[in-house]
Amino acid sequence: MQQSLNPWITSPTTETAEEETTDTYMPPAAVISAPLKGMIEPDAADRLARRTMSGSAALWIIGAHGGAGESRIADLLGARATDHCWPVLQDGSEPRVLLVCRADMRGLTAARSALTQWVSGATPKADLLGLAVLADAPGKTPKSLRDFAAIVGGGAPRLWTLPWVEAWRHGDTTAPSSREYQRFITDMAALATETTSSTAH
Repeated sequence: MQQSLNPWITSPTTETAEEETTDTYMPPAAVISAPLKGMIEPDAADRLARRTMSGSAALWIIGAHGGAGESRIADLLGARATDHCWPVLQDGSEPRVLLVCRADMRGLTAARSALTQWVSGATPKADLLGLAVLADAPGKTPKSLRDFAAIVGGGAPRLWTLPWVEAWRHGDTTAPSSREYQRFITDMAALATETTSSTAH
């Protein structure tokens, strides 16, 4: 798969040809895996709050905005939702988190602000696994929004773009059988295992 420049780190000097892709994970050329020095944090009004969470979880899901799909993804992955907040754990440990948003302009803008907050170091310590962008409507996402999602996703360690699930509108909580969701679930399970192994001393 052709990799594009990551606008969070580099300045593109050439235009790349439009490329259609159905892959859920789109890796940027340079991956941001931790906050960067010199990044300016967003305005206070655009920041997600922080909240001390009771109990523990292997994974916390942060919705970048209302209606992001935070609870749905938490249920899907057996994780805990944070109610649109950066979690602070009572035992002082670093939580593993996944940011989620919808693929419309409002959702992607909110995700960009949340990622800017994280990249600037303005959030509590968190092991951010990536950003999951959920389709906001049936059918194909417009190219302008797909392009914006790729730019926003450049500020996260990983990016998953997930299709619309019609069954969820009707109260069906069954895990989607689509390739994109199956790969997403597999990826998250592997990342949780890798992170647990790498942080266990």
